[in-house]
Amino acid sequence: MVDVDTRAANSDGIAAAKETLEDYTLRFAPRSYRKWSPAVVGISALGGIAYLADFAIGANIGIAHGTGNALLGIGIFAIVVMLTGFPLAYYAARYNIDLDLITRGSGFGYYGSIVTNVVFASFTFIFFALEGSIMAQGLELGLGIPLWLGYLASTLIIFPLVIYGMNTLAKLQVWTTPLWLLLMVLPFGFLLVRHPDSVDAFFAYGGADGAGVSISGTLLAAGVCLSLIAQIAEQIDYLRFMPPKTPENKGKWWGWMLLAGPGWVLFGAAKQVVGLFLAVYLIANLPAAQGIANQPVHQFLEIYKDMVPGWLAMTLAVVLVVISQIKINVTNAYSGSLAWTNSYTRVTKTYPGRLIFLAVNLVIALVLMEANMFDFLNDILGFYANCGIAWIVTVATDIAVNKYLLKISPKVPEFRRGMLYDFNPVGLVGFGLSAVLSIMTFFGLFGDLLKPYSPIVAVVVAFVATPLTAILTRGKYYLRRTDDGIDLPLFDEHGNPSGETLPCVVTGMEFERPDMIASAVPGPEGEIQYISSLALSTDKAGIHLLPHQK
Repeated sequence: MVDVDTRAANSDGIAAAKETLEDYTLRFAPRSYRKWSPAVVGISALGGIAYLADFAIGANIGIAHGTGNALLGIGIFAIVVMLTGFPLAYYAARYNIDLDLITRGSGFGYYGSIVTNVVFASFTFIFFALEGSIMAQGLELGLGIPLWLGYLASTLIIFPLVIYGMNTLAKLQVWTTPLWLLLMVLPFGFLLVRHPDSVDAFFAYGGADGAGVSISGTLLAAGVCLSLIAQIAEQIDYLRFMPPKTPENKGKWWGWMLLAGPGWVLFGAAKQVVGLFLAVYLIANLPAAQGIANQPVHQFLEIYKDMVPGWLAMTLAVVLVVISQIKINVTNAYSGSLAWTNSYTRVTKTYPGRLIFLAVNLVIALVLMEANMFDFLNDILGFYANCGIAWIVTVATDIAVNKYLLKISPKVPEFRRGMLYDFNPVGLVGFGLSAVLSIMTFFGLFGDLLKPYSPIVAVVVAFVATPLTAILTRGKYYLRRTDDGIDLPLFDEHGNPSGETLPCVVTGMEFERPDMIASAVPGPEGEIQYISSLALSTDKAGIHLLPHQK
């Protein structure tokens, strides 16, 4: 039986290794692959925030709660994302691992992080569906294509673009960014110059209830915006390909890591403000636009009409919507397929291929679009925000507090099977309590008065419960072993992951030192053999796992 299991593990390990050479689906991104400059990686990452959903979110919260509450809510959102996004982005860029691998070693354990993968996968198909809905609205308006067919088209067009991973995505994002920026910024600048009175109308807008600025209105607005907190995971899917940080490039390295990491929220918040600004302008000047002021395609179309002839305005609006949808949904589809594949492979120890889960993610998104999720946007995003906040704040707290302040959690991130416990109560308790209590608050189980405070509950509970659990457990569930059995340094002289390579006993391929661990199976002469983390993840019998080290 061991021989059969060994052959099966070898087969899965080899198949996984060959397919993931392009996108490094399940593992550390090696130095040999990371040939891009910090600027190319940063621009590629920022290309993923080209989505128009921010315009819809800003319009929706402003229409519901007024400009004052919306602006304060957006401000809270930006501050929380900056604070939580920094440690995550730094770890991804410095150690070249995605957020799932960071999560494993930051309080959740090897299998424990699967629950957060599901949270992230949900983020990707929710926002894929939202962007796909916006594109379908543009196709219906510009080309007369029925919505149901537009939903299908916006889904199918993404599949071939995501097959080849980072190489293709980097080129797509870099080359489409200038045109996207031009089409997006022009209408806003035009309004400021041509209709300066629109600024006063914007700040005076009181929303549907006209109740003015309030704590509840601000927090409800912030809650919807904070549904985007998991966007940092998509930024990280690019940032993990940052080149090694050296004395020669450290300025650019830090600058692009900060801008494309936590700095993405500066662009996101700005788009939300612009989305509300355009919506208020339409509501004030076009009575017929009352019902569509929250739809980005109509927002841009009406402004374009004031700038250029109608046929050109329609063309520009459709082009903007299509470019934006493609730029963000290739990222949503790519990141979602990584999350599903990671989870499935760890649970079953079988690698099915990322393309299977790419299809799964797109099908789920298509179902959401056909169910007309756009009409329930605030409710969907408000609910999801609680889960996203619970995850991101828990991991960020483990890094900032448990690793650096309390020094309970190991500072160097660990993600390899055999080095980690299967489950770590630190992250699971912090995340679980935060998610459950904030969702209960969101649904009014603690009273209607507290409902707007669910995002605050999520942040506070995760921030307190994570270090408290680490203290109570004395950090003993972080590492199963402290020695990986390899007598070579993990890092080079600048603190970057080592580029030294070792042969994998399962695949026969060479992998870089940080991705390797000694095998429990000695060689023919009793020598130490090595196995990659990728091959070890498909070892069903566990014959290569090193024993627990006390």
